[in-house]
Amino acid sequence: MTMKLKTVTLGCKVNQYETEFVREGLLGIGYEDAVDRESADLCIVNTCTVTSEGDSKSRQVIRRLARENPASKIVVMGCYATRAPDEVAALPNVSEVVTDKRELPDLLGRFGVVDVPTGISGFARRHRAYVKVQDGCMLRCSFCIIPYVRPNLASRPAAHIADEVRRLVDAGHREVVLTGIHLGHYGVDWNRSLPKESWTRLSHLVRDLAELPGDFRMRLSSIEATEVTRELIDVMAEQPDKVAPHLHISMQSGSDGVLRRMRRRWGAQRFVDRCGLLKERLDRPAITTDVIVGFPGETDAEFAETVDVCRHAGFSKIHMFPFSPRRGTPAAEMTEQVSKQTKHDRGVELARVEAELRAEYYASLAGMPLRVLFESPLEQSESNQRAEGFIPSAPQHIGTSCRYAPVALPADLAPIGEFVDVIAGPEMGAYLTAEVAAAAPALTP
Repeated sequence: MTMKLKTVTLGCKVNQYETEFVREGLLGIGYEDAVDRESADLCIVNTCTVTSEGDSKSRQVIRRLARENPASKIVVMGCYATRAPDEVAALPNVSEVVTDKRELPDLLGRFGVVDVPTGISGFARRHRAYVKVQDGCMLRCSFCIIPYVRPNLASRPAAHIADEVRRLVDAGHREVVLTGIHLGHYGVDWNRSLPKESWTRLSHLVRDLAELPGDFRMRLSSIEATEVTRELIDVMAEQPDKVAPHLHISMQSGSDGVLRRMRRRWGAQRFVDRCGLLKERLDRPAITTDVIVGFPGETDAEFAETVDVCRHAGFSKIHMFPFSPRRGTPAAEMTEQVSKQTKHDRGVELARVEAELRAEYYASLAGMPLRVLFESPLEQSESNQRAEGFIPSAPQHIGTSCRYAPVALPADLAPIGEFVDVIAGPEMGAYLTAEVAAAAPALTP
């Protein structure tokens, strides 16, 4: 009888990749995905521990799977499993806890996978595929637990990554997102023992992947400002068809005082300068970021500095997080914790600023050629669209443009899973409208 499998992933893109790696290995030896309410023999849960809420959600998922699949074995991996393995092992139906992601090949071997793959060949239910290129973080930002649960730097061989990208493109994925726990540290673990002229950097990997044949593009996930090097920007400028002109540069705060308490590695002006360097070399790149509001001791003046830096950087999207004390990190023990109401008020203010910046950026794209990967029907976000005042007269599909601005087009003009070259039109709330380009325009860097 065929064994049935369920997988659940919480957290980041790296977790999603690692779940897919395990899933593909198990499918290769005869497991099948359980569908709808079908009971599973084996459940894989990939957990998150970035916040206490991540721990709680992970426990809830495990308990729910145990109730719905009472005869199942549950294997738990991920950062929560690493941080609290005994706590996880005590949950119902948990048969194994994987505390180190380097053990995943061994895990597959214990289930009977003889030829453990070096990567994946597809990404279930996604048109954009994530590709993990490195693991581990050696920094110690005062608010972050991740360096304690993923401390070991490990970069994947470039040849393995290239083979994986080829397989994903052959499987029909039109965009691959390079991701890692600290993406900009790709190669650092190798470079320590080499002379500087022999170092491998992220820019080298991106350049090599951009030379692969096929109709696909790359996008980089979160990166630190100091790692937005001239060499990386040069590759993006030289390969506009293959490397999306978009970077998610993690800021966290625009106040030098807050950045020092966060133990970040640069000041606000250096961050703004890196964004300026990107804009000098590329035409209207999308710059997105993360910001924490209400970090311990953050004053009204320091929050105002963050808002000012956001305006100077010209972000097209801001992922805003109210500070949440994470047990085990220095920030959780800091005095002068900011009240929930203040964090809420600052979040509301930053969301208003983000909406203004997004509208300004989207307006700057009007009339510009964009390549869009269409991914889903508009119906999935219809209520939001109605709230924004855009009620389509015909079925629409939504896609992600090279500059990370979502684009809506009539469904008959926008096949899901395919690129469409468009000319950007006006912004309609959360999306751009567009017209299909008469001929494929040359994309500008």
